[in-house]
Amino acid sequence: MENDSNLEELWQESLAQWTAQGRERRLEVLTPLPGQRPLFRDAEGKTLLSFASNDYLGLSHHPALALAAQRVLQRGEASSASAPLLGGERSLHQVLAEALARWLGVEAVLLFGSGYLANLGILQALVGPKDLILLDRLAHASLIDGARLSGARFQRYRHNDMEHLARLLAAPRKGRAWIVTEGVFSMDGDLAPLPELCALARQQDAGLLLDEAHALGVLGATGRGSVEHWGLSTDAVPVRMGTLGKAFGSYGAFVAGSRSLIQWLTQRARSFVFHTALPASQAACSLAALAILQDAAPRRRHLDLLRQQLQALEVRGHWLPSSTPIQGLLLGSNERALAAAGVLREHGIYCPAVRPPTVPDGSARLRISLSAAHRFPDLHLLGKALLAL
Repeated sequence: MENDSNLEELWQESLAQWTAQGRERRLEVLTPLPGQRPLFRDAEGKTLLSFASNDYLGLSHHPALALAAQRVLQRGEASSASAPLLGGERSLHQVLAEALARWLGVEAVLLFGSGYLANLGILQALVGPKDLILLDRLAHASLIDGARLSGARFQRYRHNDMEHLARLLAAPRKGRAWIVTEGVFSMDGDLAPLPELCALARQQDAGLLLDEAHALGVLGATGRGSVEHWGLSTDAVPVRMGTLGKAFGSYGAFVAGSRSLIQWLTQRARSFVFHTALPASQAACSLAALAILQDAAPRRRHLDLLRQQLQALEVRGHWLPSSTPIQGLLLGSNERALAAAGVLREHGIYCPAVRPPTVPDGSARLRISLSAAHRFPDLHLLGKALLAL
């Protein structure tokens, strides 16, 4: 009992220090309101217009996705109830994987429960202890954790700094080097210089892992992501990770590449082998989303118009340059970001402050995430709230 008491004191002291630094986070229950606009009701009954999700194409409330899931659930199958290799695989999983592979022009796709699990599994399975991982400074936490899990040595190169990356690649090493980056960076919304990364990978015989979580559905003439946006061949990037819970409006993730890559990950990626397979209802949702994505150019054009209008606002803060739906308003201190989020909430806007350790110290911000479900009057409401900061 005394030991338990000591632990409680330690936790309470640590939480108090965390809160004093302006880093405390709270789970908040939001109830979606009917319709396809991102409207929610909070616990106090206040209606909030959300600019905080990754639902870039506005598909998470699309009736076609709900109907697809409903058809599966009506058959009485709420869960796969097992790992993929122990009976959790369904025909819908295979149909989705094959459809995604055709869409991206790759040989094969492997489904995962989430992007976090996928990134852990990729790096753990492909990178050996003698290898070197070179990770962009702003890469997602899942990529950092995957690098740690691999047991390899890893270094972080300055954000999108190709000269720094080239110097690190040129240094002597024992094993293979792996370049790891996002196509669209989740907090700043800017793009990785993929043609230069591919060139460096070829020159140094390095592997390349591209996290396309925030690019698929958004970048490229047909939404196929960074590879299409930059006009590269599909084999220019050997390992691509994509999520189904952002522009797809569903849930889950996948790795796309050669058949041998997918076969190896099936055998060796622990976060695939030991995870419970996606519910078939979510696979059905993603298939419905993929069908809509084939003709989503109007949604992407609408997103771009929203972005241009938002960036034209003169507000107290610094807009981070971005050509994507992720619009960062840099505010600096945790206190200032929290205050700004509070002002927006008073105006009926839900956009929580993003603070360290999610972003580097001194770069707390509002991460304003646009969706094709937003309308221009919604942006007017947001603009009025931002001008009140």
